[in-house]
Amino acid sequence: MSKSPAVAPRQLPDSALRFVGFLAFFDRYGTPPMFVALSLSTALSLSQAVELVAGYSLLYALGQPLWGLLSDRFGRLTVLRCALLGAALGAIASTLFTSFLALLIARALTGLMFGALYPTLLTLLGDTRVGLAKARGLSDLQIFSSLGTTLATLVAGAIATSIDWRLVFLLPAFGAIAALWSLRHVAEPQREQTTRNFKAAFGRENLLLYAVVFLEGGLLMGFLTYIVPALQSVGMGIWLAGVLGCGFAIGVILGARFMRILVPRFSRTWLIGIGGLILTLSFAPSALWSSAVAYTVTAFLIGAANAIMHSSMQGWATEVAPQARATTVSFFVFALFFGASAATYLTADLAEQGNYTQIFAIGFWLSILLVAVATWLHAHWYAKQPI
Repeated sequence: MSKSPAVAPRQLPDSALRFVGFLAFFDRYGTPPMFVALSLSTALSLSQAVELVAGYSLLYALGQPLWGLLSDRFGRLTVLRCALLGAALGAIASTLFTSFLALLIARALTGLMFGALYPTLLTLLGDTRVGLAKARGLSDLQIFSSLGTTLATLVAGAIATSIDWRLVFLLPAFGAIAALWSLRHVAEPQREQTTRNFKAAFGRENLLLYAVVFLEGGLLMGFLTYIVPALQSVGMGIWLAGVLGCGFAIGVILGARFMRILVPRFSRTWLIGIGGLILTLSFAPSALWSSAVAYTVTAFLIGAANAIMHSSMQGWATEVAPQARATTVSFFVFALFFGASAATYLTADLAEQGNYTQIFAIGFWLSILLVAVATWLHAHWYAKQPI
């Protein structure tokens, strides 16, 4: 009796990239909407529930350089599979405890594992896509990560309140297991034949890129966290403020579609400039007026800028040092989240005083600086590339 033929290895499908991107952001943004439910259902205080997110975010960011080094050393799929397994175990462990210390450790380790997913996806796109295909892949990743953020924002609190907070942690665990199953026959992608050189991730161009994306992270992600509190400050209820804040996701989705029209017509330098201009315009209404309309417009335009400018910056990150692509992308993502944290920390006193118009005015002026520096640096870098 003949043996059945072995299943031929296949390349990573687009559907898997999109699903893992969705999953990573659903878990990342699933805890904040259920702060109150956690404090009511466990022994945690509200401040301790907030600290769970802080611990998650800290290891999420600090793990980026480690994952990049491991990915360049052992392969992208190896890291992706290990991270998905660890994410599933961490998410399941998060449902087993109600005491603060144990739950903090479980959530922090889960953040470490989920933190590997998005930069590894970016690196895989850099390895397996070029030109228009890469730009479209990055746009799709933006859309599905935004959908993960939006769905978590809208349903996590309701699930925790009406069913059980543990289910919010279990859903990403099931998703990670499903993703692992879908990758069982996927082959490690072929990478271009370049000499591996980890030091290339710390060259002058890379360090300048990290500095630019640090500022971009502060504006795109750090200031975005103030949209919902700002909406509440002008009388919107918690639910309505959350719905209006999801204008960010609509902006990402429409911006990603618009990006497909722009990519064949403009260079990446121009795309960074166009996205940066949209980002500058996004802060203008909220810097001038304190109103629900102004804050909703700001959320929508930040989303559009994210889809156009940030996806172009991601493409740049995958090309600036092919010899150490995963390490570069990981430090890129680390700089992004570190910038977001720094911006939130530095403006926390203004937020406590309710000075949201001043916060967005700072964003307006800094975004002008960002677009000028980012476009000039990319044009300067691109001019030195071999034809």
